[in-house]
Amino acid sequence: MFDKLEDLLIRFEEIVEELNDPFVTSDQKRYRSLMKEQSDLTPIVEAYREYKKCEQDVKDSLSMLEEEKEEEMRDMLKEELSAARTRMDGLEKRLKLLLLPKDPNDDKNVIVEIRAGAGGDEAALFAAQIYRLYVRYAERQRWKVETMDAEEIGIGGMKYVSFMITGQGAYSRLKYESGVHRVQRVPETESGGRIHTSTITVAIMPEVEEVDVRIDMNDCRFDVFRASGNGGQCVNTTDSAVRLTHIPTGIVISCQDEKSQLKNKDKALKVLRAKLYDLEQQKRHDEEAQLRRSQVGTGDRSEKIRTYNFPQGRVTDHRIKLTLYRIDAIMDGDIQELVDSLIAADQAARLARMETAV
Repeated sequence: MFDKLEDLLIRFEEIVEELNDPFVTSDQKRYRSLMKEQSDLTPIVEAYREYKKCEQDVKDSLSMLEEEKEEEMRDMLKEELSAARTRMDGLEKRLKLLLLPKDPNDDKNVIVEIRAGAGGDEAALFAAQIYRLYVRYAERQRWKVETMDAEEIGIGGMKYVSFMITGQGAYSRLKYESGVHRVQRVPETESGGRIHTSTITVAIMPEVEEVDVRIDMNDCRFDVFRASGNGGQCVNTTDSAVRLTHIPTGIVISCQDEKSQLKNKDKALKVLRAKLYDLEQQKRHDEEAQLRRSQVGTGDRSEKIRTYNFPQGRVTDHRIKLTLYRIDAIMDGDIQELVDSLIAADQAARLARMETAV
């Protein structure tokens, strides 16, 4: 590990030198690439430099202890030695986490799809609430949300909704949300007071660039239609909505958020790229089934990941066995504790596998 850290420290110093070179600053593409690499390395380098400082403090304290005869000074040196060693242990753990291979998709924007499952209208109502939950969470992170398509029902529910979240690190924080979300509560339409269980499915897909997934336009069929809405200005008066069918896979995507047919077509292609990339990822995950079972938040669409129990006011994430008794705050988008716990569990699992492999 420390050989690798020394190499990264040397590389960091090389980048700093390059960034001071006028020829590099005049090449914007190269400059941006170096700035990104520097940004990625900074937390590792800072932690390693702090580790080396603590290591030197330990050596200095041990050396002084050998020479010091006065008991009061020896006690003080022992305290400093203990504090430095404790700090070193913490920094070593942090460095191991920082050196874990980074998911190449972590910095990407995400495309989210929510589908109502078992439970009829109640599932559609819950789908609308989960959509709002993610919108509120995105607002807390100062991310941008664009709805792409939605199939609503008259009582405020959604059978289906797709939307894009644009923001730094969106995928890194939301990727664990893929799977089946279950709700347990008494529906407003239930006169007998019985608790019903309904489900929805959430799919989180990273936005994919054209260079990552190439689409043969001969495999695509585009149909245009008039966008639906709630009346007034929400309803288009032209055929601007777009339905894209990818013939080889049978994937169908509708986009009607924009008033421009061309913009809706571009958005539909973005979703198609994400879906094709997601299919490839799922195929790869299936080939590594054993590894996948040991991971947190692998994106298995059939995996029941979370239960929202309204009568008990609790939300339980089944993958990490975490239960929080503040359902109202969570439904209002306050899911940071869940996100942080899932990230920590995933890091711990990957770290354990790395140490076992060594």
